[in-house]
Amino acid sequence: MLLKARIEMAMQQALTGRPLHRGPPKLAAALDYALFPGGARIRPTICMSVALACGDDKPRLTDAASVALEMIHCASLVHDDLPCFDDADTRRRKPSLHRAFSEPLAVLSGDSLIVMAFDVLAHIASQDPDRGIPLLLTLAKRTGVPYGICSGQAWETEEKIDLSAYHRAKTGALFIAATQMGAIASGQDSEPWIELGARIGEAFQVADDLHDALQDEETLGKPAGQDDLHGRPNAVAEFGVEGAIKRLTDILGGAISSIPSCPGEAQLAQVVRAYAEKLTPVFSSEPVNSTRNVLASFEDKVIYGPDD
Repeated sequence: MLLKARIEMAMQQALTGRPLHRGPPKLAAALDYALFPGGARIRPTICMSVALACGDDKPRLTDAASVALEMIHCASLVHDDLPCFDDADTRRRKPSLHRAFSEPLAVLSGDSLIVMAFDVLAHIASQDPDRGIPLLLTLAKRTGVPYGICSGQAWETEEKIDLSAYHRAKTGALFIAATQMGAIASGQDSEPWIELGARIGEAFQVADDLHDALQDEETLGKPAGQDDLHGRPNAVAEFGVEGAIKRLTDILGGAISSIPSCPGEAQLAQVVRAYAEKLTPVFSSEPVNSTRNVLASFEDKVIYGPDD
């Protein structure tokens, strides 16, 4: 089983255990719309990759951590698209949730997804408190204030913004959560994994800034030029295109060296290199297909073995 299939199965199982159909039908439909089909599932993939590199001795914990992360991420997208923030018409190449279902249902959907994420972890924590409680606390820290995505969104209301702090909170927070939670799910100390998550998160934000400035809506699957339109702080505005590209390259260069020692360190480095290539398609000399090949090779040969 490849990671993507494992993530989708875990997502479906999490919803199966929650009888959403007994509640308001429109809200249940909106939640399904927010979660499926998903995007690249990058955060749960990183979480699972770290857990696998650390041994993944309790897969149910890894699955729960990955599902909760993705639910928080999806909630943040629903809220980001609202008229009070980006007022975006599209997301993942389809109408944004508030356009498809109404603004009130979008607010309620985002709120519900946040609660569902912590519900998933609370259930697993009741079975394995030694690891489950740290998972809960880590996700809470990287969701709320002052170190989480809520702070990241709030930085946009300030007159003076530290771009690095803004990126670390808005985008980096859930990537830090992904690396830390992957380690926690496998019984490892989470602190050494903070730097890797922070570097990956900042890289994704700088890449997103570049894509927002250089690509169109059809390519992105969501509105382009939003940073300039809303006057948001971004790497392109601060450093220029070439400067932002250099910053992205520097961040990615340090990401691999920040991987803590673990049994699957070499294979995890391959995954990080693959994501680095995927983030920089506009100036990478390597074909994008090689990213998929590296990930598939890692999953097939290292993660699950020949018998699976």
